[in-house]
Amino acid sequence: MYLKKYNLKNKYALVTGAGKGLGRACALALAEAGANLIIISRTKEDLEKISKLIKKFKVKCKSYICDVTNYSDIKSVIEKKNKIDILINNAGTNIPEHFLKVNTANMEHLVKVNTVASFNVAQLASIKMLENKKRKKIGGSIVNMSSQMGHVSGPKRSVYSMTKFGLEGLTKGMALELAPYNIRVNTVCPTFVVTPMTKKFLKDKKFKKNMLGNIALGRFAEMNEIASAVVFMASDASSMITGTSLLVDGGWTAK
Repeated sequence: MYLKKYNLKNKYALVTGAGKGLGRACALALAEAGANLIIISRTKEDLEKISKLIKKFKVKCKSYICDVTNYSDIKSVIEKKNKIDILINNAGTNIPEHFLKVNTANMEHLVKVNTVASFNVAQLASIKMLENKKRKKIGGSIVNMSSQMGHVSGPKRSVYSMTKFGLEGLTKGMALELAPYNIRVNTVCPTFVVTPMTKKFLKDKKFKKNMLGNIALGRFAEMNEIASAVVFMASDASSMITGTSLLVDGGWTAK
């Protein structure tokens, strides 16, 4: 009776950054829950691999090679879709640098990817959702992939935190303005997860020890743990949750 609310059958979910890491894990988890997928990545090979895996769940899947920072391209992809019920606004990046040594070009790139592109994708997806005249009845869900660094910060994370704190603010504003249409907006905030993006940072033993020392559970998160949280936020199981953050941080922010 209760678990039926996790079923995403007949829902259409758009996932950005779906080729690798958390985006890939989220796309597979949504497919397992029954959702049809619209996946976006910059890499053709990655999209081909994940598309094959998604189709094993007997759901529909459309893939698009697209850079989310290219507004005209992402607009073209979203506008051609007939239906979007769920957005997993996942594409993001990080370039760790000490605050006093931040390269301006790197800062602008992080803002462009993590903040501006996230805004643009969310706005375009919301407009598409509202084309469905039954939206208020059937609802919709937007999950912005944030980070524990959108609530705290750390060494060489000043710019990254700036972008994620901004995403948290955007999420709250969106939640208030989209609530009348029954579109919920939340963030999922992972701690450090072993992904292709984070592996290079974790090669630094001192950094790795410091990170684990801040996680109360004493380990890094697994990708399936983040993907499960995303499915929950995307589903009707979280139908009374909007404008907030689901911290999957092993107790980091409890300190």
